[in-house]
Amino acid sequence: MTLRPNLLAVVLAAAAVAGCRQDMHDAPRIEAYEANAFFADGRGSRTPPTGTVARGWLRQDEAFYTGRSNGELVSEFPFPISAPDMTRGRERYNIYCSPCHGVLGDGQGMVVQRGLRRAASYHQDRLRDEKVGYFYDVVTNGFGAMQGYAVRAGPAAQSARHDGRGAARAADAALERH
Repeated sequence: MTLRPNLLAVVLAAAAVAGCRQDMHDAPRIEAYEANAFFADGRGSRTPPTGTVARGWLRQDEAFYTGRSNGELVSEFPFPISAPDMTRGRERYNIYCSPCHGVLGDGQGMVVQRGLRRAASYHQDRLRDEKVGYFYDVVTNGFGAMQGYAVRAGPAAQSARHDGRGAARAADAALERH
């Protein structure tokens, strides 16, 4: 029966030795701004090639990313609106917009019912007649007491996916065509 404690000790010792490997933790790497003799200029950080654009910052389609084209607000979505876009837009609206603007878009959300400043109603003529680009701008950058939602919505989502009002407007236009 002395074999069992000895075997246990050997297994534990093997596991401890195997767990002490530091290969991945001690991999050679260059820290930012660290000196490095490999390069002629002695710098470890390399200057990006001319014309390099950081991932996610290309922004070639101005209308898609800003809601403007040549500085003017766009009047149509810069891409076709699909059923999944409509569903996603409704979800984003219910999460981020309805607490202030209300599920019906009447400006009577739960936050307003609890005593905070009334949000704009989408049923007023000024907003009903507004261009789609205006909603891009307001949702992205905020307006008045409303904060911007660019961080939560992200560039691709800024289009129609989180703009429930814009998605609803696109649905109305689709219904009128048929």
